[in-house]
Amino acid sequence: MTTATPHGTDARQSVDEQRRTLLRTARDVADDLAADAIARDQAGKPPVDETARLREAGLPAALTPPGPDRGADWHTGCAVIREIAAADSSVGDVLARHYVHTWSGRFYAHHHHATALEEESVGEQWLWTGAVRAPVSHEDTDGPELRLRRRTPGWVLSGRRFVDTAVAAADQIVFDAVCAASGDVLVVRIPPSARGVTIESAHDRLGQRVAGAGEVVLDRVTIAPEQVLGRRPHDEESTAPFTALAEPALRLALCHVGLGVAEGALTEARDLSRGGRAHRLPGEDPDLFLTYGELASAAQTATAVVTRATDVMARALDTGPHLDAEGAAGVAALVATAETVTSKAALRITARVLELADAPGLDRFWRNARVLTAHRPAAHRLRSIGEHYLNGSHPAVAAFR
Repeated sequence: MTTATPHGTDARQSVDEQRRTLLRTARDVADDLAADAIARDQAGKPPVDETARLREAGLPAALTPPGPDRGADWHTGCAVIREIAAADSSVGDVLARHYVHTWSGRFYAHHHHATALEEESVGEQWLWTGAVRAPVSHEDTDGPELRLRRRTPGWVLSGRRFVDTAVAAADQIVFDAVCAASGDVLVVRIPPSARGVTIESAHDRLGQRVAGAGEVVLDRVTIAPEQVLGRRPHDEESTAPFTALAEPALRLALCHVGLGVAEGALTEARDLSRGGRAHRLPGEDPDLFLTYGELASAAQTATAVVTRATDVMARALDTGPHLDAEGAAGVAALVATAETVTSKAALRITARVLELADAPGLDRFWRNARVLTAHRPAAHRLRSIGEHYLNGSHPAVAAFR
């Protein structure tokens, strides 16, 4: 989506038209993915075909941070993710992580480095993925298992890390790793085709089978200076407020994937119910209406909370390095709230639709929702939200480890 336009009314019209065009493209891709979603879920293959469809539509290049004549603003990027996720949440997951990781330069690198990287990403239509851990609190001593050793003029990287999406289909993978000599944590990017990189794809997953998850094994992989995005602080307290948005931005993008799962399940069940009950008059099955009313309300409630968090995140991203700690903590609290509400709604909706319609493949929505929400403990999030509400604490809220 182009963002640099003429001034005034013409500029707004141009941006709006580009946004509409991108959303139309997303809907076309979603329709294409929906047509064979069940078969691809059953096959459970790495998303080589799926990422080819995304590239053919230009979505990896379109979903990068906004800049002159390129990129998508946060609202538009999330809308595209949700549209794709409703058709195929595995592909929505791929696109969500891609979009957020394309922001890595802005979160960790200097401005000129970030700009050059984004322009190259658009030009090459790179697909991004990664696994960058959030800064830890003082009492958490678990550190990244990836290690960097100095080798002039760069480093060599060794270790292994699980990556949730597109591990074999991405063009750039973003990691954090500890420098053996200094103890600094650096954020780096590598192509999976680099010498010394081995991919171990995850098989037989419960859900998100087409997301392309797997473990990346790195054996003395050369890291050139230009592959280093910047330093990541060791702990939450020393993290710059804008850099602290990196982790909740990913979690919020995944909330849109969760919404897509819930909406996709509800829509498919509704269509099945309509098809099987076409001979009935309106009002003949009040229990069915009651159930759909409850589930639709749950989806709409989650949407309202996620929309508010998305608005606040968009303003924080626009603020950039001038964002203060209080603002970053407020964003994190809203994202944690959105996660809590969305996870509950997605699991409830995807489980209940199995009682409303009996059709092959409908179970994939619950399996996908279960995998998306499995590693985010609700109690930890709620305690963090409560701490922020009571004390106005500034550290990131309920970091997703």
